Amino acid sequence: MSDLNGKVAVVTGASKGIGAAIARSLAAAGAAVVVNYASGKEGAERVVAEIEANGGKAVAVKADVAMEADVRELFAAAKKAFGKLDVLVNNAGVYKFAPLEEITADEFHREFNINVLGTIFATREAIKYFGPNGGSVINLSSIASVGLPQAAVYSGSKGAIDAITRGLAAELGPRGIRVNAIAPGGTDTEGNQSAGMSGSDFEKTMIAATPLGRFGKPDDIARVAVFLASDDSAWLTGERLAASGGYR
Repeated sequence: MSDLNGKVAVVTGASKGIGAAIARSLAAAGAAVVVNYASGKEGAERVVAEIEANGGKAVAVKADVAMEADVRELFAAAKKAFGKLDVLVNNAGVYKFAPLEEITADEFHREFNINVLGTIFATREAIKYFGPNGGSVINLSSIASVGLPQAAVYSGSKGAIDAITRGLAAELGPRGIRVNAIAPGGTDTEGNQSAGMSGSDFEKTMIAATPLGRFGKPDDIARVAVFLASDDSAWLTGERLAASGGYR
C-alpha cells in the first residue's frame, strides 16, 4: 500500500459506504483523516473509532458540502486538528433513479447541489490549505456518467464531475495540484442494498458487463483512492479511472 505518512486528508461523505472505506484505507496507509458527514454522525464516529483502534488519527466533522459556510468550517476544522492539508476526496453524493416523467426540480437541485456544487465548493476551499508542494484532489464519478436509463439527473451530475475534473486538472496542474476522478461501476453499498438492487435484474445486467464478473466492493475503490493520494500518482494528472472495471 502507498505510503501516506505525514499526510492529511479530508474525505467528504465518509460516514458509510465508499467514503468510509476510503477514510479507513487512507488512515491505514498513514494519513490523518477528517471524516466528514452531513447527517450520519454515528457512522462517522464509528469510522473514527475504527481508525484510532488501529493506531491511526482521525476526527469526525459535520458539514453539508452544498453549503459554503459549512465547507469553510470543515477545512478550518481540518487545519485546527492536523495543521495542514494534502488530500481531498470529494465523495459526498446522492442519487435517485426515476423515469423522465417523474423528475422534479427539487430532486435535480438536490443531486446537483451535493454532487456538483459540493465538489466545486470543497475543491475551492481545499486549495487554500494545500502547501507549496501542492496536493491531490480525488473526485468520485461513476460509470453512470455515460448515461443510464432512468438516471438522467444522476448521470448528468456525474458527467459534470468528469468535465470539472478535466478542467481543474489543467487549471491546477501548474500549481502542483493533481485532480483525478474514480468512476466506479456497480458497487455493493448500503445505498444499493436499501434500494433493493441486490439480486435484481439491473444488478445482473451490470455484473454481466463488468470485467470483474461481480459488483465492486468499497475497498476496491478505496485502494485506487490511496494510490491517487500518494506521490506515486503524479504522472496520472487528469486521468479517469474506472475502479470496478479496471483502469482506462
